[in-house]
Amino acid sequence: MNDVAQLTIRAATGADTERLASLLTDEGYPAGPTDLARRVERFAAPSSGVLVAEQAGEVLGFVAYHRVPRFESDGWFIRVVTLVVDPGARERGIAKALLADVERVAREEGDAFLEVTAGHHRPDARQLFESVGYDSTVTTYLRKRT
Repeated sequence: MNDVAQLTIRAATGADTERLASLLTDEGYPAGPTDLARRVERFAAPSSGVLVAEQAGEVLGFVAYHRVPRFESDGWFIRVVTLVVDPGARERGIAKALLADVERVAREEGDAFLEVTAGHHRPDARQLFESVGYDSTVTTYLRKRT
């Protein structure tokens, strides 16, 4: 069922931190409300944001993003840092609605592009991103822990 018509996308607040912590923990990234309160506050900067998808008073998912200045040329791009939807609410268009709102921000700011990381262990996430136009052939993501 696609019921995004009744979905509200809004900025996360301190009142959302318990639910965000629960969603993130369920996704395999343990966190508590205090952790999320700090993160939501940190992402309240002008170049960052956390948006929640809410329906009938329940937060069903969220996305965190950060605007990054480009060095090789003028302008900025948006990096989607985290996207989580409650497993019981998936396949209803919630993730796509959250991404569409981040894309709206990018257009309003004149950002050149958006980027996101989808780990090899999450093929469903990769499929979602590709289904809304993200190109998986443009880069190779490398990481080195410090």
